[in-house]
Amino acid sequence: MTEDPILVNLEEPEDRIRDFDRKILAPYAAFSRQTRGRQYPQKEHPLRSPFQRDRDRVIHSAAFRRMEYKTQVFVNHEGDHYRTRLTHTIEVAQISRTIARALGLNEDLAEAIALVHDLGHTPFGHSGEEILNELMAEYGGFNHNRQSLHVVDFLERRYPEHPGLNLTYEVREGIVKHETSIEPIMPEIFPPDENPTLEASLVDIADSIAYNSHDVDDGISSGILIWDELQDVPIWRKALAASMEIHPELEKKHRRHSAVRFLVDRQVTDIIRNTAANLRKYGIKNLKDVRSSCEKPVSFSQDMAKQIVALKGFLENKMYRHSHMLTMAAQAKTIIRTIFSRYKSEPHLLHGKFKLRLDKEPTEIIIRDFIAGMTDRYAYRIFEQLK
Repeated sequence: MTEDPILVNLEEPEDRIRDFDRKILAPYAAFSRQTRGRQYPQKEHPLRSPFQRDRDRVIHSAAFRRMEYKTQVFVNHEGDHYRTRLTHTIEVAQISRTIARALGLNEDLAEAIALVHDLGHTPFGHSGEEILNELMAEYGGFNHNRQSLHVVDFLERRYPEHPGLNLTYEVREGIVKHETSIEPIMPEIFPPDENPTLEASLVDIADSIAYNSHDVDDGISSGILIWDELQDVPIWRKALAASMEIHPELEKKHRRHSAVRFLVDRQVTDIIRNTAANLRKYGIKNLKDVRSSCEKPVSFSQDMAKQIVALKGFLENKMYRHSHMLTMAAQAKTIIRTIFSRYKSEPHLLHGKFKLRLDKEPTEIIIRDFIAGMTDRYAYRIFEQLK
């Protein structure tokens, strides 16, 4: 009887994990077995790479689950069909894995960074972040990237040996050096003049692709974006033309879904091809070259970059500044401002782990963590209780 080849291949799973980087990844990828390690040294798992474990730790965290009820663009109570912070995060992870695989990069690392990148976001999206930044002005303001790091390093308590999730340096670096960071975070640990991994850079791009494309989808669905006005946006016009060429019979609702798919695909295809060309042009041979390069290999072509700028400008003018969105933003800021002010004047109202911190840290820092971790609906409930 001949041996089952599948069983033979699975006889030494430790070897498969150990040799995966060398056999599968490009030399400029971030190899799992060459990670810079964790804050608290830990024996690695024989069957899961360090970045796989990071991904799993993020997925099982409480902060990850709460993103289900945190605003992406439309507040949670406005409907069940709009993206939430969680569904956006999953979409970013999917796009990140696609780009990483095409370029020979570490999919596990890219996915882990994608899943963790918005963990510190406030309720009510960017409106919540803006008002919390204002309220925390005397304490360095508020930045969701810095808060995401604080969540995984301190606020999550899942292990008796240490605070936080004890993620690898590379995943934490992906949080710190996310493109929306406006100032260096922990520069003594994450040197600002050192480039992050290509995996971290591609997550930034995937984030942009996801929210631009899917905000168009949600904007049309809500009625805020007008179909005919979108025809003035070149990248949408091309995506729509591609859809009509393949599926000329579609009605408007299904046409929207088809065009959004083409919108995503055009951007993903462009970033893969242009980044591959850049890696050759800049002579990027290994991770050391990535970290020291004066150029940014992960980038759109010039033509695509111009089209994306036009799309962002359209969304800013027609959607984000729409009267409905501004009304929702003002309401969100009122809710967070009220909660912050009330707990600041009456900190004894805090409960649980937050109350236990009162004698050890400034009250404002504790309230910041309390509010940033709230879901939209929990913030509404607290607001109603405090009125």
